[in-house]
Amino acid sequence: MNKEALLIIDMQNDYFPGGANELVGAEKASQNAKAILERFRGCNKPVVHIQHVSTRPEATFFIPNTHGVEIHPNVSPGENELVITKGFPNSFINTPLLEKLKEKGVDSLVIVGMMTHMCVDATTRAAKDLGFTCTVIGDACATKDLFIHDQSVKAKDVQNAFLAALSYFYATVVTTEEYLKQN
Repeated sequence: MNKEALLIIDMQNDYFPGGANELVGAEKASQNAKAILERFRGCNKPVVHIQHVSTRPEATFFIPNTHGVEIHPNVSPGENELVITKGFPNSFINTPLLEKLKEKGVDSLVIVGMMTHMCVDATTRAAKDLGFTCTVIGDACATKDLFIHDQSVKAKDVQNAFLAALSYFYATVVTTEEYLKQN
């Protein structure tokens, strides 16, 4: 049996305009995630919100008790939706996520969130390794420009590279429109 849950990773205010770590395309990604969230709610399927809280003294975003750490209003948790707090890119590390998914009989994850190159990537790979079938909604994820060896890698290229890598083995990568047509 295929029991699907939606995993919304780190869609928090610090990633949006005016936040401490603004991403490219965060608003559009959150609107797409909202469409997926509405479909899951309409079908009464499980939804899990992942919230990153940075407790390291040198942290510059997702600082406890700030506006930036709060989940963005476009994907605010519903009354009966699980919110799991994490402190690592991999949403399964030191959290009850695996246990909660198993309790619900979930074997398939639809993943949206931020940042594509960090927490979405780490969580998707871990989920596949733990036996879940994964679908990543590529246009419901966002990232930012990165730098290596004095070179800038544009967010679009970072996004495409990480989604391509995930699609090679770890997940099926689709758009919001494709997912909504199929489900």
